[in-house]
Amino acid sequence: MPFLKHWPQDANLFDIYRADAGMYRPLAAFTEAVLRGPSSLAPAQRETIAAYVSGLNACKFCYGSHSAVARVFGVEDGLLDRLLTDVDAAPVDASMKPLLRLARKITLEETRITQADVDAVFAAGWDEKAYRHTVAIAALSNMMNRLVDGFGLNELSPALLPLMAEGNRKYGYLRRFEMALEKEGYPGIERNDGGG
Repeated sequence: MPFLKHWPQDANLFDIYRADAGMYRPLAAFTEAVLRGPSSLAPAQRETIAAYVSGLNACKFCYGSHSAVARVFGVEDGLLDRLLTDVDAAPVDASMKPLLRLARKITLEETRITQADVDAVFAAGWDEKAYRHTVAIAALSNMMNRLVDGFGLNELSPALLPLMAEGNRKYGYLRRFEMALEKEGYPGIERNDGGG
């Protein structure tokens, strides 16, 4: 239940954005650049990292959202749950595992990252851009988890997740932010934000 009582029970990220649009537009643009801009990592890989970090943080809203978007981009249903249980045993390409281990350290042990963690990324065949983007995805996801949990957002309903995920695939993060401000044509953003 949202902590701001005048917000609707099903408040979502767009309610946060609309409340302080000027402050959050750069965040939406950064999210677009990190998760959809040019990268050595495919959108499915970036969404997997974002969902993984959110799962580590037990952020149900972001874990559900990024898991659904990852599925739209071809990630196997249930893979993210297996990654949270054991990255080493999960059926994911071996080259992804050093990226996920790095994202885990950034999330849970940020002061214990070593050169060996970084070298493992390069040894798996990734370039510097993939390393930089993994750090950015993990940092962004941690911030977003704190943001939605700080406002008390509930996880999205299972019925809304596929619509949200398809909208994300079609429009990306920045355009969805703009649509939320325009309140046109996107499920879950038509309502009035209730003040603020």
